[in-house]
Amino acid sequence: MTKLSRKLTAALPLIAMLTATPALAATDADFKAAYAAADAANKEAFALRNQWTVTATALTEAKKAADAGDFDKAVAAAKEAEALAKASVFQANSEKQAWKAEVIR
Repeated sequence: MTKLSRKLTAALPLIAMLTATPALAATDADFKAAYAAADAANKEAFALRNQWTVTATALTEAKKAADAGDFDKAVAAAKEAEALAKASVFQANSEKQAWKAEVIR
């Protein structure tokens, strides 16, 4: 297992925690806040040139669910997108240094 794999595996509990479903019914305001956070994280990943396609898919699912009025599903999808975007940012930052250890000398 490479260093990067171990770091990503260590980040999985954070992803699970961020995607947990809330106990109360979500509202439009909850969705907008969750979507804004996910979009900001996705833009950070874009700036690092490490956007994941699954993040865009989760954002699209969140938007569709919100348009249909299913804010619980929309918030869950937005939180999943945020977790994925943060994981891609983590990966990009880890790879900035980790690749040096993999180079054959």
